[in-house]
Amino acid sequence: MNKKTIIRILIAVVVIIAVKKGVSFVYDKIQVMNAPTMQEISEANPWAVPADWFKTDTITIKGCIEDYDAEQFGFTSMACYYTDVFEKGSTVLVLDIADDGTFCKKFLASYPVCNSFIADGSKVRFNAIRFFARPGETIDITVRKGTFGKYECVYNNGSSRDVERWLRTSDNFADALSPLWEFEGKFDDANEVADEVWKRLMAKLQSISRSKDYTPMEVQLALADIEAHFGMAYMDCIDRLSNAMVKHEQRDSTWYTEILDSVEWNKYLDSKTYAPMRRIDYDNPLLFASSSYHFLQNRIQYAKPVWEGQFKGLISEGGGMEINVENFTKKLSNGLAALRDFMGTDKDNLLAQMCVYKDMTSGFDTWREEGGSLQEMLADTTITEAQRKENLDNWPTLTKMFPLYLDAIKNPYIRQKAEHFRDRRLAQKDLATPLPSTPEAELIRKLVAKYPGRFLFIDFWGMTCGPCRAAIQESKELRAEIAKRDDVKLIFIAGERTTEGSDAYKQYVTEWLTNEETVCLTNAEFRRLQELFQFNGIPHYETITPDGRRVREDLSISGYHDFKNELERVLEKLK
Repeated sequence: MNKKTIIRILIAVVVIIAVKKGVSFVYDKIQVMNAPTMQEISEANPWAVPADWFKTDTITIKGCIEDYDAEQFGFTSMACYYTDVFEKGSTVLVLDIADDGTFCKKFLASYPVCNSFIADGSKVRFNAIRFFARPGETIDITVRKGTFGKYECVYNNGSSRDVERWLRTSDNFADALSPLWEFEGKFDDANEVADEVWKRLMAKLQSISRSKDYTPMEVQLALADIEAHFGMAYMDCIDRLSNAMVKHEQRDSTWYTEILDSVEWNKYLDSKTYAPMRRIDYDNPLLFASSSYHFLQNRIQYAKPVWEGQFKGLISEGGGMEINVENFTKKLSNGLAALRDFMGTDKDNLLAQMCVYKDMTSGFDTWREEGGSLQEMLADTTITEAQRKENLDNWPTLTKMFPLYLDAIKNPYIRQKAEHFRDRRLAQKDLATPLPSTPEAELIRKLVAKYPGRFLFIDFWGMTCGPCRAAIQESKELRAEIAKRDDVKLIFIAGERTTEGSDAYKQYVTEWLTNEETVCLTNAEFRRLQELFQFNGIPHYETITPDGRRVREDLSISGYHDFKNELERVLEKLK
């Protein structure tokens, strides 16, 4: 074949590819232009949410990886980053793979869960077990090599089998969100992009659900999952744009903040700017099943218009809110009004009630502590009887605050969860609890033995975590003072690919953590500690007593910002 012939063939191939791409582009545009609405998709696929959708019970994920060989596969465990919105926060579930490839994991759930166990460092064409399960179910999954040598999950029973078409294709919707992840510009333009993204998602759902023959149940679950992911992507986009409008500068040891674009900043403060978020049905219980639901709830609860709206008319000239029952009552009422305005509704929907629940859990321990403060104030002989009565009437104790928040929760299940949270918290009598007899806890016990008579303050951190490094660097002088004490020892535990750590890790430790107790674990070992202490995000802090007990969450030292006072409180409580 001569040179001219080869060139002609190459040109023809390029033309064919260009034509195909052009056809694909045009077809994609036509699909988006003719995208159905969410209501049209929902009405075309009617499915009733089960009456027992909200239920608390154990979920079991079990099964086998065929032809499993640990060395060949490159992993012996998998991890699921899981959040139950009724519990304190995200955690990690570790799924161990036995030598014969079998696995089994049980965990407690408050509602149906769609999530994945993911393998780190996989050497084969398999790294995730996706599942959907309802509380009380045992889901049996076989992982076997399928077409073209790629491993796939075979769902043998239960809810995962009912929605297996959706589980196998749910990742296909992620790329439609990329314009929001990548956008930089003005809010109005971001909203135009969001509208385009939403239409693309609806068009894609219609196309995939038809080609893969989704059941109505799968369509409804996919729709709710898309809503949650869309909301999270949009709010992250807004957060990124707002950060670009602010300049922080330190002058003479004082930090100054400058708003670079006041017009855009005012839009950031206005609920009307967030119009794309009103596409979401916040009263849909199926949203809870999405792995992004807790992100969605968190982004809305702390959205700028919502956060500032709850304090409307309550901030004094000094910049704070006077602590009393009346102001807390107004704050709760303002917050619900701000949520309704943000979400474009006239009712306190499920997500709004979850925001109330989260506020209640955040304030619970403080209100409980305030009961003790009130007793001290009532015993104060320097105040009048009238002042004493006023303090009694207005002080925000648990007996006054909890009923206030509970009354704002109308959904029976969320209300029941709030009451269970209260009862569980009040039943906590021990200020510190023993660590379990597990290999993960043994590492902590060895550290306790290494520093006898001292409390351990453990800082779980990582090189990829900006807030972790910022906290370490800003606390350098404080840590030098802490090092002089003989009653506490700082421990820094990080996860890396190997126990030696990367060159960047070694350099950072040398620069910022010289003479500190640093522990470098593999990522797999670090995840086991995350499961033990029930956390996902970092930085995370734990306080361990000299006899190896874990200090209760509400008493544990929460960071470096008020370290001395918090340590003294722990010492006082546990003496």
